[in-house]
Amino acid sequence: MSRRLRGDRGSSDALGLALMTPAAIGLAVVIIFLGRGVDSRATVQSAAESAAQAAAQERSAGAAMAAAQDVGRAMLVDPSSCASPNVSVDVSDFRPGGQVAVTVTCTVSTDGLELIDPPSGGANTATAFASIDPLRATEQAP
Repeated sequence: MSRRLRGDRGSSDALGLALMTPAAIGLAVVIIFLGRGVDSRATVQSAAESAAQAAAQERSAGAAMAAAQDVGRAMLVDPSSCASPNVSVDVSDFRPGGQVAVTVTCTVSTDGLELIDPPSGGANTATAFASIDPLRATEQAP
């Protein structure tokens, strides 16, 4: 006659829980890291497009560079999705009917993810172009 009670599974439930908990936490941290990468790519692309549009609205190359830098930096303030942002502006074709190019680069932050020791976040780069209105009056460089 068995002394085991109906429904008693012994210690296998506790062992399964002890093995599954670290794996579940590790999986959650990996998902957070991957989510940061996706968020970083989207943020970089959006910042580049907005900065290029802001630059194309200006009337001088200097003002265009300043506007693009301001807008790009303002959109990249969240260090969890974009660490060490860099905004570069190309105004070499700044004239009526020309275009402005803005390149934004940043790295994915790994802050708070030390549990899985992820590799340093890769650099995300996006370049956006905006056309300058052919009828817009612009200041010519001296």
